Amino acid sequence: MNYDDVVAHLLNVDGALAAAVVDFDSGMLLSGGGSPNIDLEIAAAGNTEVMRAEAKTMAMLGMKDEIDDILITLGRQYHLIRPLKKQHEGLFLYSVLDKSKSNLALARRSLMEAERNLNK
Repeated sequence: MNYDDVVAHLLNVDGALAAAVVDFDSGMLLSGGGSPNIDLEIAAAGNTEVMRAEAKTMAMLGMKDEIDDILITLGRQYHLIRPLKKQHEGLFLYSVLDKSKSNLALARRSLMEAERNLNK
């Protein structure tokens, strides 16, 4: 499975509005798709800062753990960020969901499946 396939997989989730694969080091969008109302270039850069802030906070707290995912809940949307591991370390998956049409548990499961399939 390549990055475009991952994005297509994430966009098949009920309520999906947009999805992306992002390089954590540069904040660059590697692949993305979905609603043209969501500027994925800006979202990729902004959520890279969210990832960096969380990693920095964990380090300052002396936490020896990994981030599984980050959930940002807005009034109408969920934003899910999932850092990738193994050979795709340094990348993260990003998914935007319509809160009224999505199932958060299924969306998180889809992110995990996408990661697993990418590592094959």
